[in-house]
Amino acid sequence: MAADPPAVAAPVAGLQQALDRGLRPRLLVEGEAPPRWSLQERMAHYGVPGVAIAVIRDGHVAHVAGYGVRDREAPGAVGADTLFSVGSVSKVVAAATALRLVAQDRIELDRDIDAYLDGWQVPPDPDRPGAITLRMLLSHTAGLNVHGFQDYLPGEPLPTLLQTLRGESPAKNEALRRVAAPGAGMRYSGGGITVVQKAIEDVSGQPFERAARDAVLAPLGMTRSRFADPPGGDGDVAMAHDALGAPVARPRGWQSFPELAASGLWTSARDLAAFVAALNGSYRRDGGFLPQAIARDMMTEVEPSLHGLGPRLGGSGASRYFHHGGANDSYRAWIEGHLGTGDGLVILTNGQRGHALFEEIRAAVWDVLDPTFLPLLRTQPFDPDGPEAGFAGDYVLDPGLPEDLRGNLARFFERGEVRVRPREGGLALYAGDGEPLALEAIDPGHYVVLVAPDLVHARFLRDAHGRVHALLVERGTSRLYFRPAAAR
Repeated sequence: MAADPPAVAAPVAGLQQALDRGLRPRLLVEGEAPPRWSLQERMAHYGVPGVAIAVIRDGHVAHVAGYGVRDREAPGAVGADTLFSVGSVSKVVAAATALRLVAQDRIELDRDIDAYLDGWQVPPDPDRPGAITLRMLLSHTAGLNVHGFQDYLPGEPLPTLLQTLRGESPAKNEALRRVAAPGAGMRYSGGGITVVQKAIEDVSGQPFERAARDAVLAPLGMTRSRFADPPGGDGDVAMAHDALGAPVARPRGWQSFPELAASGLWTSARDLAAFVAALNGSYRRDGGFLPQAIARDMMTEVEPSLHGLGPRLGGSGASRYFHHGGANDSYRAWIEGHLGTGDGLVILTNGQRGHALFEEIRAAVWDVLDPTFLPLLRTQPFDPDGPEAGFAGDYVLDPGLPEDLRGNLARFFERGEVRVRPREGGLALYAGDGEPLALEAIDPGHYVVLVAPDLVHARFLRDAHGRVHALLVERGTSRLYFRPAAAR
């Protein structure tokens, strides 16, 4: 069923003022006044030449506008219809395409995906047997490799879909294969979404771009959107810029993303607002773009993943929302839809550091729409002579914790050990070979780490002798319980 274009709502009071002088961090030291930055000064700070923002209020577009320029070297204003590459936001549109086929009974969520694939199938592995299903692929629980894909510069040869799946030149990725038991855990896989692309093509009998247009883009009136490079002669395209805001991918001005379902969508803030509104509407009432039962399935976590059938999920009750980010080399994108209210937000940028700008824009927007959703968290100064000085040390995962409780955190701490070390002004948590995570105290013994958009909580538990006997790490309903290594 085609969805009506989202109606345009009356402007939200205070929204433009928030963007003019209301950006702020999520965390701020106790006693410091919120900085109240302007959008323009934070764009300059992060080297982001152009931004497009759309705000949805109760299912209606309340604000859509561009800020800054499409190209730092040949300035032209970003607008509501300027095309941006949106990276992994593509995956949610691809998921909606697949779910439209589910609604038509042309593909099943829980049947072996190989039953729908022609000319290529997921390679078997006797050590990791079991059927891989569409539900697993959309929720990143299929146990497949290939987290993401590299961009292709102008003039580089582009791989076909089969070359990508097989890891054959000119593809830059390794061949798709099983690396974990299907359904056993969360392992984010752009390669898995590429399998979904193959299934959509084989079931529909159409190239993916055409199938997605027929199923999603055309019914929602997303006339600017395409799973292909921008057409020649389209002057309203946001050009690519690096972390310093310098133009890259010249002379054309943008990279290519041949893994279409995983990262190949070009779209505008206006079009993505229509998409977010349609998903919200399908969840909230029947007779929408997706059948309500399928939309609710889409918006339910597939344990132990952070994802439902495509989007990530967060919050609960009135604050329940879906979201997804996108990150190609020179573009950053963000969508979120609030299932209880019908509100939503789209942010598109043409700079490599656009993701840092997201959280500040989100804080400003939600201070207006719902001040309880992203409240300013006050952090406590670190006292090197206080009890927190004893929190540093090595911790190992308690094997007695049931696997189900570890949930989506298990993948991020799969080595089963963490290190807490002093840093300037506080503590840092090290897990594996990744970058250290800054621990910010909000209460004695209670720290948070901003892993945007989520807050991961770390609680140091002290016994009656004043000694730390455990470190509890939580995100949503998932938790890990660590013991001091010296106590083992």
